[in-house]
Parts: sequence; C-alpha cells; structure tokens
Amino acid sequence: MTLDLRAAKRRLVVMIVINAAALAAGLAALIGYFRFHLDWALAAFAVLIAVGIGAQIWFIAGLRRADKGA
Repeated sequence: MTLDLRAAKRRLVVMIVINAAALAAGLAALIGYFRFHLDWALAAFAVLIAVGIGAQIWFIAGLRRADKGA
C-alpha cells in the first residue's frame, strides 16, 4: 500500500495549525503565570505542551498506518 500524498499533506497542515495555536496559547499562559501570577496558567501551559506533542504523534501515527512498512 502506498502513501496517499494528499492525505499526508492535509494531516501535516492540521498538525501545523494545532501546534501554532498551542504555541500561541502556551506563550499567553506563560505570560499569565510569570507576569500576572496566575497559578492556573502553569497547568494550562502543561496541557498545551501535551496537545502539541499529541498532534505530532497523531501525524506520525497516520503516516505509519498509511504505509505499513515504514
């Protein structure tokens, strides 16, 4: 089974958008934690890190599933 390049590109774009959103929100959470002393912002930052890593794992898992030999 060969890799569907259109589906892989779509997954890549979705992963990039999720990571960009998580990065922006993570930076806002860090600013909230350090500048405004909001304790919940550190937990939000940790969750956003997990979301970004999860998006990357989702992308790689999709590539591996599409191309069984890789």
